[in-house]
Amino acid sequence: MTGLDRNSVRRTAVLAGAALIAGLLPLASAGTAAAADPDPVPVDRFEGEVPFASQPAEGIFTWGGDADDPPELTLAERSDAPEGAKVLAGDYDISGYGGFTHDYAADQPGHDWSAHKGIRFWWDGQDNGKKTAFEIKDGGANGEASELWTTSFTDDFTGWKQIEIPFTDFTYRTDYQPVGGIDQVLGLTQMWGYAVTLPVGAQGRFALDDVELYGKADQSLRASVTTDAAVYPVKEGGTASVKVSVATTGSAPIDEPVTVAYESTGGSAESGKDYTPVKGEITFPAGTVSGTSRTVRVPTLRDRSGEAAETIPLKLTVTGAKAPAETPQVVIDAHGLPYLDARLPVKKRVADLLSRMSLAEKAGQMTQAERGAIGAGGDIAAYDLGSLLSGGGSTPTPNTPAAWAKMIDGYQLRAQATRFQIPLIYGVDAVHGHNNLAGATVMPHNIGIGATRDPSLAERTGAVTAAEVRATGVPWDFAPCLCVTRDERWGRSYESFGEDPALVESMETVVQGLQGDRSGKDLKDDDRVLATAKHFVGDGGTAYGSSTTGSYTVDQGVTKVSRQELEAVHLAPFQEAVDRGVGTVMPSYSSLDILGDGQGPVKMHARADMINGVLKDRMGFDGFVISDWNAIDQLPGDYASHVRTSVNAGVDMMMVPYSYKEFSATLIDEAKAGRVTDRRIDDAVARILAQKFRLGLFEKPYADTSGASAIGSTAHRAVARQAAAESQVLLKNAGSVLPLKKSQKVYVAGSNADDIGNQTGGWTITWQGSSGNITQGTTILQGMRKAGGDVTYSKDASASTDGYDVGVVVVGETPYAEGVGDVGNGNDLELTAADKAAVDKVCAAMKCAVLIVSGRPQLIGDRLGDVDALVASWLPGTEGDGVADVLYGRRAFTGQLPVTWPKSESQLPINVGDTAYDPQFPYGWGLTTLTNVPGGGTVALRALALVASAAERAGADTVARTAVAKARLLVQQKIGTAVTAASAKPFADADHLLLTGHYADAVAKLTEAYRAG
Repeated sequence: MTGLDRNSVRRTAVLAGAALIAGLLPLASAGTAAAADPDPVPVDRFEGEVPFASQPAEGIFTWGGDADDPPELTLAERSDAPEGAKVLAGDYDISGYGGFTHDYAADQPGHDWSAHKGIRFWWDGQDNGKKTAFEIKDGGANGEASELWTTSFTDDFTGWKQIEIPFTDFTYRTDYQPVGGIDQVLGLTQMWGYAVTLPVGAQGRFALDDVELYGKADQSLRASVTTDAAVYPVKEGGTASVKVSVATTGSAPIDEPVTVAYESTGGSAESGKDYTPVKGEITFPAGTVSGTSRTVRVPTLRDRSGEAAETIPLKLTVTGAKAPAETPQVVIDAHGLPYLDARLPVKKRVADLLSRMSLAEKAGQMTQAERGAIGAGGDIAAYDLGSLLSGGGSTPTPNTPAAWAKMIDGYQLRAQATRFQIPLIYGVDAVHGHNNLAGATVMPHNIGIGATRDPSLAERTGAVTAAEVRATGVPWDFAPCLCVTRDERWGRSYESFGEDPALVESMETVVQGLQGDRSGKDLKDDDRVLATAKHFVGDGGTAYGSSTTGSYTVDQGVTKVSRQELEAVHLAPFQEAVDRGVGTVMPSYSSLDILGDGQGPVKMHARADMINGVLKDRMGFDGFVISDWNAIDQLPGDYASHVRTSVNAGVDMMMVPYSYKEFSATLIDEAKAGRVTDRRIDDAVARILAQKFRLGLFEKPYADTSGASAIGSTAHRAVARQAAAESQVLLKNAGSVLPLKKSQKVYVAGSNADDIGNQTGGWTITWQGSSGNITQGTTILQGMRKAGGDVTYSKDASASTDGYDVGVVVVGETPYAEGVGDVGNGNDLELTAADKAAVDKVCAAMKCAVLIVSGRPQLIGDRLGDVDALVASWLPGTEGDGVADVLYGRRAFTGQLPVTWPKSESQLPINVGDTAYDPQFPYGWGLTTLTNVPGGGTVALRALALVASAAERAGADTVARTAVAKARLLVQQKIGTAVTAASAKPFADADHLLLTGHYADAVAKLTEAYRAG
């Protein structure tokens, strides 16, 4: 799925002004302030004191939806300037969105605006009737990772006018998601600037001057009354305790009394029957310390009959401070109903609960929203939401296990205010470990796991991931990706286990690692999560140039296949997943064009024949289908058509991150009109509820953090280290350069030797990932040093190369995800100029090994003759120690290519089984540094063929696989780097035959490759 919504990741940052200059006298043009008001504090004077610059420095910068949208800015001298000699002026012609920002310096503390009433500025009106958005940046790490608080003004005047905006006018922007999230409270003590979003659709000009803070913050802004929760569940007959607190910005005592009148009123519970009514008043006198609390108790009554949950709102009327954003609710828990009885079979619990639900409640269960869209969470109960997710990079602040658990528990608490207290199911893209969580154990991406050819290790990586994810309160993982990658120009290639469906199927042990037993009986355990097989079906087969999504070239394009190829290549891994009991399936963004069916390309979210017909009916999938991020928006027709088409096609839950209200309302309308049947809705909701019951969420909705201490632990990292080691594929090793000896002096260079961000790739901390020190782990360079090597490092190979025994150059890609990484979308398969230069310099000076850290093969054929050893390192994750283990011989190289390594981009797509097959290195290739590589030539191969044949007949798989592995090593030893088309094709075919259990045929193919070599 996509991480952040493409529209919501707009850089609608905020442009806040120059360093706060205290002590300036009020400007004459600002009018006369009240006697008690502080002097205005300049933010921007536009006299040149703030440069045009961007983070991390302080400065003003522009932004926009495309190259034409950013406005042109200038500091213009004007005789009519309201203050000083210059103003900020600009021209704009915006088709998408555009504006400008002033960010304070990220390496300095945020500014404190809490003493002031608001912000004001002079605007040169054009009387165009257009609204201009003005935003301020609050909290977070810096101006580009802060919350946006927004308001607007209308340009319905001519000439200069001072616009005054009290801070109370700003509202939190729910459609913008800062990296790291904050607290959705306008604190005003850590401000990072402001931004202006200019009108769209008409050419215009503007001028702005003298941005400043004005007025004195009255206590109703500075002080606030809060409750310790928004929802207070209590068992029938129990007493709820509501803690009411007064707090101030900056933690100063209140200087005026604050009173809070409270009264239990309204709600679904009946006063006197279900609870004892309460009414009274709390007074916090002047001088009360910030954080002081009082408790209001609401007793409930027992009536012994089974019933749904009932609510008791506690109305609070506040004088002298800001009232809570919402009325706290006491909730008498649902009780005595069959669906709450954990002793009953899941099917009976589902049937009972389903029979009680309204259409609106059912629609809510079918709706999934992004955490960044729901504000404080009140919409969870208001819309009966069934699910939330974190997109890539959507994390709490701080990004710690405890903060994750607290955040998700807060959301689950909100669900307790619904009639049947149906818990949320929270999902994340933990595609190679709990990769959104800083400090988590990050595994190699799937392409590396496929290279290990080790199903038991794949299962262990899944188990570690599940344990770390569940320990933060998340019960659902949008993984594994079961795509069969057929074109390495695809930006999601690294999410695939490989190009051979047989290899993908063999790695699906990861499903058991995530979920446990195929029956689902382990899902309620504190170290298991619900898995998701994605993306159904054919996402790995999309043709180059077929995508219509933005500038993507491959991702979300069209997969054009025969029915036979569809079944054999793309559907087979999903049958395996269903057989393994996978709990959810996610359709692909891509379109499927089955040759001869007469439909042409149809978006997968609309293919009822595949989702209902194949997945659910033929394959027998009994879990639920979750859409991809906003994927229904790509269907033809209006929004109502999107909803009914996807739901009727068999999609059970819709991932509609920021449009959850519209989806729910539209689904209800479509159902009432009969265009979506009650039966279809009941089927969808039953499937969702069944998984919630299996996960044990009704009994334990809140996070079980008992396993949190193991997140990023030595034991978990040991699994990732082994996976990193086994994923390394030794493509060439002339002169036995590898393994290195600790006695050797080693010269290390290259862009990816010491970069944990590049090493972990996309889907790490953020959706696209990023270079640099983004999480805890060990880089390859650090691993080599820890291994005891005598290592000197020069990233660009600028240091002298004299006096070294061997060089190690670590090169490759920088992070990307999805179609952003498509070749042709600003990417190619070539090394960068800097990487090529490093390889050339080091390999000309000494024996050298080149490691390629990347999500797909890189074209290196033109340098292959100058390189002594070549390693495909893939994206090894956080444990660079694992790479060092094979470099220094602590472990042998055993990895095999999960995809074909091409000679040139013009060969793509190239895959095992192709009629024309002439790669640089064939699928399945992988040299070893084991000392017992067999010899014996054709005589040995004949003997191994007999062993493999006998073992195959006897069902002795281990013996047969060992025979094939020995034959493969023998063949590779002869071929060396002289791979030809005649030897490559049977060699690759042999690996496919091995994976499908045709061991004798595999040895026969290897014998053919040997003779051709």
